[in-house]
Amino acid sequence: MSPLAIIFLLLLLTISAMAKTRQFEWRVEYMHWSPDGVEGVVMAINGKFPGPTIRARTGDTISVELTNNLLTEGLVIHWHGISQRGTPWADGTASISQCPINPGETFVYRFIVDKAGTYFYHGHYGMQRSAGLYGSLIVELAKNEKEPFHYDGEFNLLLSDWWHKSSQDQQIDISSKPFRWIGEPQSLLMNGRGQFNCSLAAQFSKSPIPQCKLRGDEQYAPHIFHVHPNKTYRLRVASSTALSSLHLAVGGHKMVVVEADGNYIQPFSVENMDIYSGESYSILFTTDQDPSNNYWISISVRGREPKTPQGLTILNYIPNFASKIPNFPPPLPPLWNDYNYSKSFSKKIFGLMGSPKPPTRHDRRLFLLNTQNRIEGYTRWAINNISLVFPTTPYLGSIKYGINNAFDTKSPPNTFSKDYDIMKPPPNPNSTYGNGVYMLKFNTTIDIILQNANILAENVSEIHPWHFHGHSFWVLGYGDGNFTTEDAETTLNLNNPPLRNTVVVFPYGWTALRFSADNPGVWAFHCHIEPHLHMGMGVVFAEGVHLVKNIPNEALTCGLTGKMFAENKHK
Repeated sequence: MSPLAIIFLLLLLTISAMAKTRQFEWRVEYMHWSPDGVEGVVMAINGKFPGPTIRARTGDTISVELTNNLLTEGLVIHWHGISQRGTPWADGTASISQCPINPGETFVYRFIVDKAGTYFYHGHYGMQRSAGLYGSLIVELAKNEKEPFHYDGEFNLLLSDWWHKSSQDQQIDISSKPFRWIGEPQSLLMNGRGQFNCSLAAQFSKSPIPQCKLRGDEQYAPHIFHVHPNKTYRLRVASSTALSSLHLAVGGHKMVVVEADGNYIQPFSVENMDIYSGESYSILFTTDQDPSNNYWISISVRGREPKTPQGLTILNYIPNFASKIPNFPPPLPPLWNDYNYSKSFSKKIFGLMGSPKPPTRHDRRLFLLNTQNRIEGYTRWAINNISLVFPTTPYLGSIKYGINNAFDTKSPPNTFSKDYDIMKPPPNPNSTYGNGVYMLKFNTTIDIILQNANILAENVSEIHPWHFHGHSFWVLGYGDGNFTTEDAETTLNLNNPPLRNTVVVFPYGWTALRFSADNPGVWAFHCHIEPHLHMGMGVVFAEGVHLVKNIPNEALTCGLTGKMFAENKHK
């Protein structure tokens, strides 16, 4: 064994010796709530919205005993950004890693958090994220490790969007014929709080919406961040939005971005930043402004024509009153469709020196074209003209146990026609349903080229943030138009690309990724916009499933695996 391997082994043993099991008992239920001042129904955990924040250290085991008290619908929770090495059944993806947890039933998620970073969790069945089933998951370094940057205090900021129409109604709308779009959200929430019928900054606006008059104990009162002058703070921010791409600013303060999706990056300074659904960051800011004032923290919609007011809260410089309104307007975001502004931010993100580098060559390259299509009059999204539908038996069980007829064993297409014009609506808008799987050879290097295109309407192409379960990938580059052989040879960054688990593909553009198929299991890769996934915008990868051990039967009690267990029980 090499000296480096011995050091690594000793480090793992040290972390393991210090690791703890952090146990939680959760019950999920619907509750009346007022996230933005208008009472509706939220999906709550232990009576809280958003759900409780989990904090752990690298190497800890998380154990969540989850009881479904929803009465009439199933439930799963996905631990967004957690690799689930050795526990793919705990990934929390219905029909892929497990069966939905039935009403009244309890399922135990038990997994190790092996990498420090800013993460979150959310529902992954139907459109339960839109119903408010989400919360933060923070993994700190082991006690004997240090961050590569200094800060004096830390805050957590979970972003989301909110509709007054229920998630069930939204689901019916986008699944109906004729198609009904869900529309833009009514509010943007910060840590589950927003304002709809009033504004914190009404005095700076020409809108007739009145100034908020709050006691501070309302469910929709802003979560205020209290700071001391001349200190440096770490703001952990994650986006669990169902639709919205967001723009974040801390008024008057520069932000230094230091972490992306649980991976250290080369620090860079910005005055504001974009964050897409499924992404997470850590930023540092120093409270070096006039200490007699308070300051705005704002979020605004990007990539869609904004019909939703800014989300606002206050950065409170102690000893000022927290209720003191800043004496200047909230930060103005760039134009919603200024994509060059967005691209300039994404292209500033590079891996920190010493971060793992990608393999220099790929073993397989997949080209995934996302299009908007129709199937039998229904509006769907498709990848290489296949719109994803999920089988009744989770892939993990059917592949592991060799069950026939559980899903289409024909592989989905590796590419799309070179003649396809991404600048125009599809000449033939008809697509097909499918539930095939990309079978990846274990321990090989895979490239994915995400290719964006025009939707059914003319002159429209949308932003899509893509999230990969069970993996981090290297973002090798972005480009406009079609990906070409020249791009493959000259544009891709193999020197210091960032590791991410979520990445954006811009309108009429492409994004290139590389990853190692080294995590045994079955994994979703999909657009993180909730209605887009529900309408078929995703694919499924399987790798090394024969190596998966100790799958709990409780994860697979539906479909053909459930039938198999029942038959074996009676033998």
